Amino acid sequence: MPDGILVTRDGAVFRGRALGEPGIVTGEVVFNTAMTGYQEVVTDPSYAGQIVVMTAPQIGNYGVTDEDDQSARVHVRGFVARAMSPVASSWRAQDRFDAYLEAAGVPVLVDVDTRRLTRHVREHGAMPAAIGIDVDVAEVRAAAEAAPAMTGLDLVSEVTTPSPYRRDPDGETRGHIVAYDYGMKRDIVARFLARGFAVTVVPANTSAEEVLDLGPDAVFLSNGPGDPEPLTRPIAAVRALLGRVPVFGICLGHQLLGLALGARTFKLPFGHHGANHPVRRLDDGRVEITSQNHGFAVDLWSLLGTDPPSRLPDALPGRELLPDRVVTRVGEVVPTHQNLNDGTLEGLRCLDVDAFSVQYHPEAAPGPNDAQRLFDEFCERVGGGA
Repeated sequence: MPDGILVTRDGAVFRGRALGEPGIVTGEVVFNTAMTGYQEVVTDPSYAGQIVVMTAPQIGNYGVTDEDDQSARVHVRGFVARAMSPVASSWRAQDRFDAYLEAAGVPVLVDVDTRRLTRHVREHGAMPAAIGIDVDVAEVRAAAEAAPAMTGLDLVSEVTTPSPYRRDPDGETRGHIVAYDYGMKRDIVARFLARGFAVTVVPANTSAEEVLDLGPDAVFLSNGPGDPEPLTRPIAAVRALLGRVPVFGICLGHQLLGLALGARTFKLPFGHHGANHPVRRLDDGRVEITSQNHGFAVDLWSLLGTDPPSRLPDALPGRELLPDRVVTRVGEVVPTHQNLNDGTLEGLRCLDVDAFSVQYHPEAAPGPNDAQRLFDEFCERVGGGA
């Protein structure tokens, strides 16, 4: 294997061995703490524009299969691991993971000190970086310095479907959901189909009136990449739908709902990426282990015109870090879920219109199934049941 390097915008250099063609790619470097699900990670459109570092020490041990793809292609700009398994030890495997990434044209670095790289991102934040294969360090450093930051980037336009399409369930159809594709994963559609709902998937910039003309029983706001604030047309569409049809959002869809309600979003220091994030349900105090992939969060305090309260660095996040409720253009809104690592908002519910959202991925692809009940809840609210 040729030598490869990763250089962050602040000049840190990480060396390893490379898989891929000579050259340079850039993206925001983030780390993912999942131990499995690497194929779902790299095919998740929410990772568009990013270089993903896996914290698990060995990746690729069970290979890849077409059934686990979450979209039609690999979306990560680059992939970094401590070790890549040379064999695929699963009866389901159709290929090795390294061969899968090579076929997709994605540069891979292995034999990297991923522990040091993860600590660097935790301490200094997610930032632009560059991967170079068989090129001079100075060239890679220059590329990292010139790469755009994630803040202000509209990446949804790169991953959304170009035209609407419909999927129907096997057997009886219990209802019809229109799903905005901001970078939606395939397993999300599968969750609705399994519950008897037909799904019409529409491009991200589809207007509210065009959606309503499709006759939906409810509207779903999907996950997706990048900064939510530049997405002015999707925000306007969500705002126009509130109060006219039930709405459920996840990940980027949660952020767009928050923006449609008048709140602001902010960039997290290093984001939430992994399949093991603890989230507290504020109604009963129970904890769900969730799959997450996002770099921005909703600030409900902005609707009150105040800054979020601070907490001691070593203290557990408390309920007081979120407001009890806020008043918006469509009535009262309450927080429903809280991240137990940093105290940020993980869910909200509108009390006067039928809309709610969560910051994480309840479809669990990859990840635990703790939160799949949210699909049941949404389907029951729009008349289909589970």
